[in-house]
Amino acid sequence: MNNYLKHTPVKILSKTWESPDTVTFKVDWQVQHDPGQFVNISIPGKGESPISFCSWNPDYCEFNVRVVGNVTEAISELEPGGTMHVRGPYGRGYPMRCFKGNHLLFIGGGCGVAPLKGIIEYVQHHREDFEGADLYFGYRSRDDILFKHLLDAWKSEFFLHVTIDRDAGEFQYSCPTGFVTEAIKHAQIDPNGKIVFLCGPPVMMDKTIPLLLEKGFHEDQLWVSAERHMKCCTGKCGHCMINGKYACKDGPVFRYDEIKGVTE
Repeated sequence: MNNYLKHTPVKILSKTWESPDTVTFKVDWQVQHDPGQFVNISIPGKGESPISFCSWNPDYCEFNVRVVGNVTEAISELEPGGTMHVRGPYGRGYPMRCFKGNHLLFIGGGCGVAPLKGIIEYVQHHREDFEGADLYFGYRSRDDILFKHLLDAWKSEFFLHVTIDRDAGEFQYSCPTGFVTEAIKHAQIDPNGKIVFLCGPPVMMDKTIPLLLEKGFHEDQLWVSAERHMKCCTGKCGHCMINGKYACKDGPVFRYDEIKGVTE
């Protein structure tokens, strides 16, 4: 069997529920990949689902799974000590080596923060290559905030701004109420020497990109994760085509000028 299509059994090391419908798995798998790439996780008898890496570490991998259907629900029922079947990595990730010397701006919404976490960890492993980083993350409520255990560390190392759409939830973390797009609108951000990473709901990206362009960012400074309902992950089935490009093979990471106007 072609290794590109082969399922690899990996041991689950830990399982952490980040929110009521989102769980992170840490697995014993040492594989080279770029931030922004993804794998297909398979459940025999159920199917498989494309899931992005949410880590960058040579010793293990992490995947954040949002429960939205039968397959992801079955994945969420796996337990530490058990086996997860993956195939990949697939797709084009963020070309981090091209961004050396720049200040990085992360803008994420909801489960879109998970792939950005992989970039953050890459930066932490290559801290001398970048000028710094600003993190703007938005969630529906405090209960929906991902990676709560990392917030203090991120806040001590980077500029971190977390917003919630509504003032509800159990987590005792000071968050202004409002959309992350409003935070970007009112932020004093100099576009010079900056690269922007966007990942989140289409409506969030559609509203954020014009705000960044108004602030003087150029389209080639913006990098978006344009995920689609991917099936084969090899560019054969055509489910994820965007303006002649396949999200699974040519993306899911695109420079904005490559798919301008098609983030939904």
